[in-house]
Amino acid sequence: MATVALPLRDAQPRTSLWREATRRFVKHRLAMVGLVLLATMAVAVVAGPLVYRVPIDAIDFKAKLKAPSWAHPMGTDDLGQDVLARMLYGGRISLAVGIISMLIAITLGVLIGAIAGQLGGSADHVLMRITDLFLSLPGLPLLLLIVYLFRDSLRKFLGPELGVFILIVAVIGGLRWMTVARLVRAQFLSLREKEFVEAARGLGARPVRQVWRHILPNAMGPVIVAATIDVAAAIIAESSLSFLGLGFPPDIPSWGRILFDAKDNLDFAPHWALFPGAAIFLTVLSINYMGDGLRDALDPRKVLGGK
Repeated sequence: MATVALPLRDAQPRTSLWREATRRFVKHRLAMVGLVLLATMAVAVVAGPLVYRVPIDAIDFKAKLKAPSWAHPMGTDDLGQDVLARMLYGGRISLAVGIISMLIAITLGVLIGAIAGQLGGSADHVLMRITDLFLSLPGLPLLLLIVYLFRDSLRKFLGPELGVFILIVAVIGGLRWMTVARLVRAQFLSLREKEFVEAARGLGARPVRQVWRHILPNAMGPVIVAATIDVAAAIIAESSLSFLGLGFPPDIPSWGRILFDAKDNLDFAPHWALFPGAAIFLTVLSINYMGDGLRDALDPRKVLGGK
């Protein structure tokens, strides 16, 4: 009896959760606007000084407080220094402070939250009480106090730019990890009881492997969203410090420092403060838009439901 070969149905390719999340993020209009805007600003501050070669410390008293023109597209300050050149240089500092502070906060938060959520018991209790203690501290006053006390010592030891930079990113990152730790702990407490973790545990997977291969990757969604928030918060914190005169010195122009230098000339040179203020505003806004898009894209209910 002849057998009839039936055509096999083509199996539909499985879509991974990260690929589906990427697709959802790309479809989020505001998130894409924020991504394009942030990428444009990042390229401008990285590649701009290579194209626009005006020195940031070139003083020309004849051209001080000039309005934007072809010679100076963003005008000049009270010393005749080109604002655009200082903006491009300062953008590197402000973005670097935001990114590195975020990495410090995320690293500390993930480490503490993972230990508390995985071990539980007394370790969880002690670490969460430490987290509550840090959450109860007033952020900006403590930041101002630490920078005021240790700024001069680090300037002498590491130099005026590197010393202040390390101090600012360390303090900002060290005061932003608590929310991430709580998020990661909550994710660990939930995920370690899931079926796939129980299966890995039953197959003899060691605790470190359970955390690294199964729990932590599934807990990174809220962490990525929190990372975008921390970048924006760090940029604002650095700008606040510089605006209050406790950030970078005058010859190192971060966006906040440029705002601080311009505050006494708002009546007759508003351009001096307008451009750094707009840069801070647009950077934080674009990062917040990206955070909204990541929050929606990484929502497991939406990703699994395919909505």
